[in-house]
Amino acid sequence: MKNKFNKLLFLFAFTSIALSCTNEDDHHDHSEEDLGEYKYLRVLVSDELTKELSLINPATSTVSFFNAKFPKSALYTTESGRFAGIIHRTDNTVETFDSGFEFHGDHVDTKGTPKFGALTGSSLMPTHFKSKFGEILTFNDGDGTLSVAKESDVHTANATFTTINTGLLKHHGAMASFSNGTYAVTEKDNSIAGTLPEKVKIIDRTGKTIHAAKQATQGIHDNATDGTYAVFGSASGILVVESNGNQKLIAHPTAFGTSWFGTILETANKGKFLGYTAAKGAFLIDVVANTVTPIFESTNIMQCKVSYNHKKLGILLHSGDFKLYDLNSNQLEKSAKIIDETLTTSTQKPQLELTQRFAYITLPTSGELLQVNLSTLVTSKIKTSATPYRITIFGHENSAAH
Repeated sequence: MKNKFNKLLFLFAFTSIALSCTNEDDHHDHSEEDLGEYKYLRVLVSDELTKELSLINPATSTVSFFNAKFPKSALYTTESGRFAGIIHRTDNTVETFDSGFEFHGDHVDTKGTPKFGALTGSSLMPTHFKSKFGEILTFNDGDGTLSVAKESDVHTANATFTTINTGLLKHHGAMASFSNGTYAVTEKDNSIAGTLPEKVKIIDRTGKTIHAAKQATQGIHDNATDGTYAVFGSASGILVVESNGNQKLIAHPTAFGTSWFGTILETANKGKFLGYTAAKGAFLIDVVANTVTPIFESTNIMQCKVSYNHKKLGILLHSGDFKLYDLNSNQLEKSAKIIDETLTTSTQKPQLELTQRFAYITLPTSGELLQVNLSTLVTSKIKTSATPYRITIFGHENSAAH
């Protein structure tokens, strides 16, 4: 009986020690995590003058270099977060790049090393990029077509994008994916002078028109979607297109005059979008309530970006001031001058992206990436290629491995 009692005491003591160690380790991990960027997040930077891509691990401040097919590429992130799209508009080419990180709900698996994908695209002036519902799409300004591919085919040998002929005239256009498998695409009928389209219709994956345009505008540029609503910037008002074919215009604030949103961004909140115009500032658009609410009004904004998780708004002014807003409350959280002033006449300006924990800003004149801690606003610099051009964040805001 005494031996059994001693064994129980030993087992209890061992379990207590094990639990204590586990708790200490957990506490240590979280504290360490709070100090830096997520382990499985990466920053990709293209170069203005060379084909060099800078792949940055911000958690360790280390950089790897790769060569794209052409210089001066635009960079985007796919829906899954694993891949980046590399758009060479003037060279009629699209490339894909793999972070090597696959998200599994509560942890991340490493799938090989960072590398270019086998999936490539060849089209006339690919420009507008979107990735939703497992697909990667570009709108091709050179002929008014769409190019579409599946994220799952990025590493399929000889994989290419499929062309959807929309029956449109060539124009500087845009498209949005709906959760029901259809697409909203801009169309141009030359009712206004210039390169911008005037209407939006809904097509299926074959290019067949499902819902004809119901609103005519004085010009459309940029858009965002939450799968049910697609919102387009328009000179005639904010054009809202629903997946069921309904369309409406939401009026700009009275003080806008002839100004309008040339940039529309998604937020984490269903039916709410961010509208930005350099002439007025950043505003929250509620397409259900038909309201347009100012977040930050200024004519000095250089960059206006929603965070990687779509919950924060980062604004960088030409003065070098940075402002961080919460998109649930629209309230200012942080404000500080973090870089030198940039002239409005500068050819290449700093580019901004942000995560939950940090803001990242390219410094074109010094060949560096500025990392800004959003809690402390302390900055550090990471060397990139000589003339950083565009930037995207990809990977996952997670530090847990399998």
